[in-house]
Amino acid sequence: MSSIIDDLKLQYKLGGMPFKLIVWNVICFLLSLFFYSFKRGTFDFPEWIALSSDPSVFVMKPWTLLTYAFFHDGFGHLFFNMLVLNFSGNLFLTYFTPKQFLGLYVLSAVFAGIAFVSGFYFLNLSSSIVGASAAIMAILVATTTYYPLMNVRLLLIGNVKLWHITAVILLLDLMQFRLENTGGHISHLSGAVFGFIFIKLLQNGTDLSKIVSGFFDFLANLFKKSPSTPFKKVHKNYSKPIEKGASRIVTKDKAQQQIDEILDKISQSGYDCLTQEEKEFLFKAGK
Repeated sequence: MSSIIDDLKLQYKLGGMPFKLIVWNVICFLLSLFFYSFKRGTFDFPEWIALSSDPSVFVMKPWTLLTYAFFHDGFGHLFFNMLVLNFSGNLFLTYFTPKQFLGLYVLSAVFAGIAFVSGFYFLNLSSSIVGASAAIMAILVATTTYYPLMNVRLLLIGNVKLWHITAVILLLDLMQFRLENTGGHISHLSGAVFGFIFIKLLQNGTDLSKIVSGFFDFLANLFKKSPSTPFKKVHKNYSKPIEKGASRIVTKDKAQQQIDEILDKISQSGYDCLTQEEKEFLFKAGK
């Protein structure tokens, strides 16, 4: 069992950003099984997970602008979204960085969530949504905006242009806008608009993903333990005397002082006034 867990950890570590987001979406889906109602056969997501169009609920739970993008209403919903996420995510990373991918996923989910709440408010409707479709649509449209003529090989169809695939998906959303899941289609189309804006701003030198990467870097530095400064011992060497500046006072030794006294005596009274002892001392000092 431990080896399986180690293998999963290694695959997660080596996997790209799309793979990591797929893993988190699958984990959230497994957790959401606790909210499944077997009597009605539907998911009953609480207000602190799903994004509600009710302004009073939305204002009190603003984090649902992001949490809704990691939960899905059924296995089919999850499977199709993760399929498109893996497809569009790997195409996006051909030209852009993982940080830009994550930033686009998060920001487009927030943008589409605000558009959903605003749209239902003006339409005087009330509902709640879950799903990563809006963020995935933003990634697909962003890649298509950057390189619409990219050749993509599809099973049983062959080579098609990337913009053909994106156009078909957007067209299906527009056709079903008023038929069913109006809130979902509003978020999908809003995500597509944000993906287009994201690339256009990026091409003009404005990278919106830095907002998200900067926030995550701040959190990482906040919880990162600062390296402790090792205690340094300062050793002082007291064996060497402290050097002092040269003194201006010159002290004479006894011998030189005695010689000076003898010379002063000679200059005053002559050599003959010296004692025999003084003569011998002067004689020895002169050698």
